[in-house]
Amino acid sequence: MPATKATRLVLAASLLSCATANAQLFRAYLAADGNDAFPCTLPAPCRLLPAALNAVANGGEICMLDSANYNTATVAVGKSVSILAVPGVVGSVVATGGPAISISTPGLTVALRNLVIAPVVTMPAGTDGVFMTGASSLTIEDSVIANLPGHGVSLIGGALKLTNTILRNNGAYAVNLVGGATATISNAQIVGYGDGQTNSGGVAAYGLSAATTTTATISDSVISGGAFGVRAFTNLDATARVSVRGSTIERARNNALDCSTTGVGTAEITIGSSLVVDNVRSWYQSGAGSSILSLGNNQMSGNGGSVGVKTPLAPQ
Repeated sequence: MPATKATRLVLAASLLSCATANAQLFRAYLAADGNDAFPCTLPAPCRLLPAALNAVANGGEICMLDSANYNTATVAVGKSVSILAVPGVVGSVVATGGPAISISTPGLTVALRNLVIAPVVTMPAGTDGVFMTGASSLTIEDSVIANLPGHGVSLIGGALKLTNTILRNNGAYAVNLVGGATATISNAQIVGYGDGQTNSGGVAAYGLSAATTTTATISDSVISGGAFGVRAFTNLDATARVSVRGSTIERARNNALDCSTTGVGTAEITIGSSLVVDNVRSWYQSGAGSSILSLGNNQMSGNGGSVGVKTPLAPQ
């Protein structure tokens, strides 16, 4: 069991004298009654994520012990680390004046587990939940990302693995990928996106940088609401590709499947074993380099129509 506040305060005095020696911990701890002057150990936890990031070693772990908000501004992650809340705890990272979490250093391995990422109504509005510009690897598991004005997760390059996570009522896309980013998404609940906004929806792969390939693979997930369900788009000599399997796409205000090119690039959406229902359009395909490929084992009903061609793809 975590130490009580009184015990932490007693132990902190002796621990502070060796804080420098313990500055690179394998496991750093945060608590609602912690103090950033403490060394971020279990008996003397810190209060906010920046202090824990300073204390933890590269490749280490940060554990949130209590239900609380653990930041006051964008958390800049500059080392490989796992950030998690212990089971039964609401470990909250708030977005205020920018993204909740920013990752701009390349070559990192970052994992977020059992977190709630959201704005605070009494503080200035934030933007995205997680914004990654470095070519790093990001894993998000068992988390909730909700009610943000921007994207739930936005990557410019790098790789994302997202599983067992709810992305709800954000202003733009649940997952926005550009610049050669890749994503593997499974068991996600993507709901209630961007009411009234044109660029909003589930998962978007954009080929906006020449000679890049931006991809997403989605399985066993639900995408409900927003302007678009999944989108692949290029306007340069680039590739954007989205694959969907065993998933539901419903109630898109524009297109469940939206695939288009305006230049010489390639955009592709492949769908199999999925339900596409009650969307304004089941699909939209436009541009010489674009294609929507279907394995022929999908169920499509209640949609308002379609634009372009959906090409049958033989199972292999």
